[in-house]
Formats: sequence, structure tokens, C-alpha cells
Amino acid sequence: MFWCDRLVENISAPQTINDSKTPSGRAHVGALRGPLIHDAIFRTLKARGVPVRYLFGCDDYDPVDEIPYGQAEHFEKYLGAPLCNVPPPPGSGATDMAEHYIAEFWAVFAELGIQPEFYRMRDIYRAGKFNEAIDVILRHADVVRRIYREVSGSERSERWHPFQVVCENCGRIGTTEVTAYDGREATYECRADLVKWARGCGHKGAVSPFDGRGKLPWKLEWCAKWLTFPVTMEGAGRDHSSKGGSRDVATACLRAIFKKEPPMNCPYDFFLVGGAKMSSSKGIGVTSRQMADFLPPEILRFLLIRPLPKQTVNFEPTETHIVKLFNEFDRCHHRYFHDSNVSEDEKRVYELSRVAPEPEHWTADFQLVTALIQMPHLNAAAELEKRKGAPFTELDKRHLDLRIRAARYWLENYATEEEKTRLQETLPARAEELSAAQRGFLHIFAKLLAGVEWKEAALQVCVFDAARLTPISQPEAFKAIYRVLLDRDSGPKAGNLLSFLDRDFVARRCAEPPLDERAFWEETAISREACDQWLAREKPASITRRVEPGRGVEILATMPDGKVHCRRAPE
Repeated sequence: MFWCDRLVENISAPQTINDSKTPSGRAHVGALRGPLIHDAIFRTLKARGVPVRYLFGCDDYDPVDEIPYGQAEHFEKYLGAPLCNVPPPPGSGATDMAEHYIAEFWAVFAELGIQPEFYRMRDIYRAGKFNEAIDVILRHADVVRRIYREVSGSERSERWHPFQVVCENCGRIGTTEVTAYDGREATYECRADLVKWARGCGHKGAVSPFDGRGKLPWKLEWCAKWLTFPVTMEGAGRDHSSKGGSRDVATACLRAIFKKEPPMNCPYDFFLVGGAKMSSSKGIGVTSRQMADFLPPEILRFLLIRPLPKQTVNFEPTETHIVKLFNEFDRCHHRYFHDSNVSEDEKRVYELSRVAPEPEHWTADFQLVTALIQMPHLNAAAELEKRKGAPFTELDKRHLDLRIRAARYWLENYATEEEKTRLQETLPARAEELSAAQRGFLHIFAKLLAGVEWKEAALQVCVFDAARLTPISQPEAFKAIYRVLLDRDSGPKAGNLLSFLDRDFVARRCAEPPLDERAFWEETAISREACDQWLAREKPASITRRVEPGRGVEILATMPDGKVHCRRAPE
């Protein structure tokens, strides 16, 4: 069973799934893992006929405790204030900082087919929906202090109460400490030294903690959400789900204060880019918007939903990694529609990767798309339509457009010079590095091209035929082709690439590297004894021998499958 099917296997009662995000800067791509995992659970429950809601909150009552990268001049003076009370960056049309950043994040949700019920914590607090939970938690401040100490080893003074008031003087919420609660008002001080990232104004006062005049610390805010909404499922990242972590603290408080059991957890690990964690405040990593501009939505969903939640996902924007990702999705797509032996897990991965159910459509090889858009003399879409052999449907066009966009984005933002595929107008200087065997292969291949059908499959077979006639290993043969055409060691499937090029051009280029016949024979020949052993082992259907005076004997062996192999031996 796929991980989300296993998770909800025994669930039939109505469910409420919850997740949330603090919009303190542009959300990095790792912030999408939780929403997509919850979305997979939501879709799975719906498919099973279980009544389910998926809530996603904007934690916009949290304080500004870090400055978005490059925005110090605008935001520094607002450190400690609620996010929803801070003006947006200059030039933004949003009402406030929180709205500016959460709007971009939620726009990505729409593109990925994530459709929760959105809420904002400012509205929850100001509407008084947490008033009851706030009152009960403040009356049990001693219990909270004990749990903090026993579960997480965090000491709080006997005066500390789990609530943060919005300072009546300076408007900050991250610098206030509540020291008493009498059932009606919370006594507080806005301390200059409470936190390192903001400075309080020193004001002291007493206010009602209800109707948006302050907020709970987020570990207790979890309790209030779980109790009030009420929540039955909410996963958390590895850092929050570790022993003694925030999830454990919230769970213990819920049980001790409200006598309730916590929602089901689905812990999930980090999303890394190039092996590194990301940070909005330090400008490290890739934002969710950037990744959604790069990868087609079904590929991004596939990347994040397919691994087990507890597995770390490490995304490498290298050609090898990107091509592998697209190819794996394409195999999944093909097997879903055409393979009667496809496993249930594979079917579920494909179904959950789609933004919405779609009929089968034609998919273009991503590496080939990337190569074609780098060839100015070709119209990639038109050439690929010829390859399909039938007019594109609107669905075909839409998915091809997404792949072309992804290829252009990768080329502009991630590809190294070595990874770029440029058809070389002249023989590259590095063709000098080709071995004698590779040069010989290219010359044999050039001759065979005269009679081959100029289609992908036939050209691919021609490469294998020329490699057997050299003889040379297939990897070395392909490297020789990529070197003389692209000045690279690798590239898209050779038959694919060649089919889009001019026959005479390819033949001329492959015959261009100078060939030293003597060096070629010396490099490809084997001993007479080894040759006899090979013939005895392979048992060819027929053999043709040709003597090359001064060099040796060339043996062409036709195997029972019709393929011709060559061996060379000294006289």
C-alpha cells in the first residue's frame, strides 16, 4: 500500500486536516512538502468516501522575528510587531506584510491543485474564537510551565504566563511578557531584553487577553487550533516532531489541560536543494514560486509526494537529476495507461501527482526538448508534433508548453556551460581527444548513415551496428557522437537527436576527425587465441574473413539474431 493509503486504512469517521504557515518572507520550496503531504491524505480520504475538511492557516499574528532577505531598510523598525500589522514591502499592492508573502505562496497552491479552506489567525483571534482556550490555558499557567520543564527541559519563571499581549504603547507582540492573570486581564511588561531580535519599549500595563489583544505562544496555539476547529490530523516537520520538541509539548498540554487526545501526526523530513536547508531571511535556497515557475505542477507533486514522508528529499538542479526526475514520471505515466501489471503503489503515485484527473496525453522527452530549444534553426513544437505523427491535442500542447518552459528555466538559471546542448558549427577542438577506436567508429557510422531510414529507432540501431563493427563499447561510441556534434560527453538519446539534424551534415561531421588506420587496428585488435575463443563461445551463423596486409585479419561474424559483429586479430 502507498504511504497515505496505509496511514488512513482504518479511518472511517469524519476528519479535519490542518496545516499552516508563518508568512515572514518568501516561502522556500521546502514549505510545500507539508501542504502536499496533507493534500495527498485529503485526496485519499475523499476517494475512500470519508467526510473530510482540509484547513490551511496563515499564522499572521506571529511577530516579525527575522527580516526577509534584502529588506532590512523597510522591515527592521517593525521587528516584534504582528506580521498582519506591518506594511508590505515598497511597491506591493498587498494590505500588509503577511498578505504580501502568503498571497504568493497560496497562488502556488492553486497551480498545484491544493485546495484547502484558508483562514487567517488575525481573524480567528479578533473574532474571539480562541477566547475560551486562552482563558483555560492562562488559568493553567503552572501546568504549562511544568510541561515545558519536564518535556523539553525549558525553564520558565514562576511569573511567566503562556500569552503575548500586543503592547498598547509600541504595538509589538514579540517583546511582551505576561506575568499575571486574574480571570479578566493579563498583566504584562514590554521588555527591552526579552528577545535578541527585537527591543521592547518598557511599557507596563494590564489588558483583556481576548478578541485579538494578544496571542498564545505557538505551541499552545496548536492546542487551541486542535481544540477549537477541531483537528483530527496534522503532520509536522522532523524538527518539530523530535522527542521533546514542540509537538510533544503541545500534545502534553492538550492532554493535561483539556483532557483531549492530539490529532494524528504524519512526521515528515526536510526538503533540501543541493543538500542544503533553505532560509528566507538569508536568501538561501529556492522559493516555492521559483520552483513552481520551473517544474510543471505534476512533476513537482511527484517529486514531493512519491517518497515516504520520513525520507529526506534532496533536489539537485543538475542535468542528470532533472532528466532522471522527468523520465521517472514519464515511465509512471506510461505504465499507468498501458501496463496491465502496474502496481497499485505506482498507480497511486501517478494519481496523486496529477493536479486533476486527465485522459492520456502525449509526453515529450524532457532531455530532447531541452536540446531542441537550443537549436535556433528548429521549431521545437513543430518538430515534436512531427515526431508524434498526429496533430497535438490541446492537452498535448499544454503539457509540452510546460516542458518547454521548464527547459528554458533550467537553461537560464541552473545549467552549467558543460550541460548546455549547442550544436557545433565546426568540429570542436576537444575532438582531438577522441581515441583511435572512437574515430574509427565515427567513420564506420558515417558510411552506414547513407542507407539508414532517417527516424529515431533506425538511427539508434545504426549506432549499435556501427559500435559492433568497430568494435567499441556502446558508452564510448555515444560519447564520440556527442563530442563531435555537441562538444559534450553526453546528451539526449542519440537517435532522437540525430533525427532532427540533416543527414549530410551528420555524415560529414562524423567523417571529419582524422583516422590513423594503423593506430585504429592496434587499438581494436585482439589476439588470435582470444578471437578463436570468442568464435567458439558465440557460435555465429556465418563468418566472413578479410585479410588486411601488414595488419591482420578482420572477421565479420553474423549471429543467429542477424546482428553482425567484428573482431580484428593480427596475422
